[in-house]
Amino acid sequence: MLLSIPRVLAGTPAVRRAFFSSVPHPLRRTATAMVKLVVATTADAASVGPASAFLAMPGWNAGPSISEGMESFANGDVRLLKHRENIVAEDDLDLRWEAATGEPVSEVIFLSRHTAVSNRPALTVHPIGVPHLREDETPPQGGRPGWASLPNPRIGPWLRLLRKIAHSKGLVPEFEVTLEATHHGPIVHTPTMFLEIGSTEEYWGRQDAAQAMALLLWEGFGLGGGDGVGEWKGSDGKNKVVLGLGGGHYAPRHMDIVVKDGVWVGHLLSGYALPMEDPNQQNVKTSEQTIGGTWKQSIKASYEATRAAFPGGEILAHLDQKSFKGWQKNAIASFLAEQNIKIGKPQDFF
Repeated sequence: MLLSIPRVLAGTPAVRRAFFSSVPHPLRRTATAMVKLVVATTADAASVGPASAFLAMPGWNAGPSISEGMESFANGDVRLLKHRENIVAEDDLDLRWEAATGEPVSEVIFLSRHTAVSNRPALTVHPIGVPHLREDETPPQGGRPGWASLPNPRIGPWLRLLRKIAHSKGLVPEFEVTLEATHHGPIVHTPTMFLEIGSTEEYWGRQDAAQAMALLLWEGFGLGGGDGVGEWKGSDGKNKVVLGLGGGHYAPRHMDIVVKDGVWVGHLLSGYALPMEDPNQQNVKTSEQTIGGTWKQSIKASYEATRAAFPGGEILAHLDQKSFKGWQKNAIASFLAEQNIKIGKPQDFF
């Protein structure tokens, strides 16, 4: 039924929000509680594998039917939605879920495959968005140019939990457990993260890796009777949140901080998400104002999304110092000061 509104889904964010917030009964009912939405696709072994392992755990019931080609399941306040498309192809699933069920979504977690040139086995966690793309560019893997999702506050705590689970299941050192930098879509409107298994077909279907991801969801949400892990409950300003800037895709310098207990994770912008035009190629005096590229746009969008996801938290930019040239570092530091974004050293996060 929801797939019969392609014009709405293809419209601007304002159009989509207006439609989904005004859908009449019976599509939209009064919500009694917010739900957590886990999304998987049957088109991806690394997605449906963890989903099936998760559904094999106790407490699941059939969920509402929201659209042709989709099925859902419910367990407490957790919902698992399976569709048939590419994992980055279905936009607005949080709004579409609410429109169909009356249940507002508090967060979204996508299950997906991971690919890498190295082909190294990996279990990864990351926020999503393409904040560095120009308006005239087409995102290669979903999202919207200049957009950064609200990062799910569970990213840091769940990375640390996943490391423990992977060690206990004997997946380490075969599998690397790591963050990835912010990248790709789909478009969502609530705090979001991806959980991925990589990096080749041999590993996408590994049942031990799928079981580890399912256990992460089970323990992370507290479905076994615990308190759950990583829910942001506000802050008096003492909780520090990493806004990672620079470095490679797997954020090694930021990982050094995030693996420590008590550190929260916002967006992580690798070097490719901070395009900066070398002033030496432009024959102009170097200053923050003269350095072209979309790096400012990328930082600002990612900071604003991180701040919105962590109300009351102290957002600190952490720079991978060695990944920047001197003129880049100076320009970024100047822009951060202009935006009143503090720079944190490793010891400032503990």
